[in-house]
Amino acid sequence: MPRVALALKALLAATLLTLAVQPASATTVADRYYEQPGPHQVTKAPGDPDHTLYYPSDLTTDTAKHPVVLWGNGTGATVDQYDEFLRHLASWGFVVAAANTGQSGSGREILAGGKYLIAENTRTGSIFHDRIDTANIGAAGHSQGGGGTIAAGADPMVKVTLPVQPGPQGSVPALRGPSLFIAGQLDYIVPSPYVPARYSTAKTYPAVFAELKGSDHFFPGETRTHLIGVGTAWFRYWLAGDQRAKAVFFGPRDAAGVFTDDAWSSADRNAQADAIS
Repeated sequence: MPRVALALKALLAATLLTLAVQPASATTVADRYYEQPGPHQVTKAPGDPDHTLYYPSDLTTDTAKHPVVLWGNGTGATVDQYDEFLRHLASWGFVVAAANTGQSGSGREILAGGKYLIAENTRTGSIFHDRIDTANIGAAGHSQGGGGTIAAGADPMVKVTLPVQPGPQGSVPALRGPSLFIAGQLDYIVPSPYVPARYSTAKTYPAVFAELKGSDHFFPGETRTHLIGVGTAWFRYWLAGDQRAKAVFFGPRDAAGVFTDDAWSSADRNAQADAIS
């Protein structure tokens, strides 16, 4: 074999070896992983008259306790408008209680879903009997429901929150646990600069801010998928102890998913979040 061909063959082998040992990007390993459906089939059913429930269909046949996500809709919106996200969360093992109202800014409507599931957890004959992880309850919501999420997050029931394009309701300093604030780069209803302004007042617990690139207030196209993936990862880490999800938000900024994935136009985290390694 000519020397040039041998040299090219050696160079190619070295290049392939180098590529093989490079770590996968944070986008591949962490961020986009949670955009895929989880391992559970999902059941959607009425709860009490004020809530719609989403939960893993195998909930009654396993012995696991499932973490909970409480949901608040935007102004005038219905649960069905967020069906894709809520089903996705349930596919990853969460029991979701979504308030059946477009007026959830007080946070009371969101918290009522948690109270319902806690009661069902102790009620003999309930499909949720001894299946709810009452120590791991999170709250999330969009727009007015995002403001309601902040209000609900002051309650000891709620461990972690996800305010998405939140309205003005609630007190950010009164939140009791970690919070991920989501903004839309092109949002004209809750303008993007308003969200980091609220996030910046989080001083006593880990807080992360992420701005969804190209998104208005209603998550067109792939922006919805990216929101769903990151929201799922946030709850998987804090409520289920999923260490793979941790890499979406924490560790070196040049590796963490929301800082490296080009689906996000801007991201930040406070000192408490920076300290999580």
